[in-house]
Amino acid sequence: MPLAKYLVVVVCCAVCGCGGFSPPKKTTLELKDVPADILKIAREKLPNVKFDTAWQMSNGTYEVRGKAKNGKVREIDITPDGTVVEIE
Repeated sequence: MPLAKYLVVVVCCAVCGCGGFSPPKKTTLELKDVPADILKIAREKLPNVKFDTAWQMSNGTYEVRGKAKNGKVREIDITPDGTVVEIE
C-alpha cells in the first residue's frame, strides 16, 4: 500500500507542478510605443501582415500580432536586442 500512496503523490506533483512556474506578464502597448527597430524586424519577418496589437512581456520581450492578407492571425516575439524568439 505505501507504493500506491507514493505513486499518487508523484502523479499529483506531475499534474500540478512543483516549481510554481508562471508565464511572463504582459503589458499592452500601442504600436506607436513599440521601438521602431522591433517593428522593422517584425515587418521584415512577416511582410504580408498588418500589425495591430503589441505587448511587452515582463522579461522585456515584445510580442506583436496582426493579420495576414488571408485573414490568418500571426504573431512574432522579439527580444529587446532584436532576436526573434518565435513566429506563429
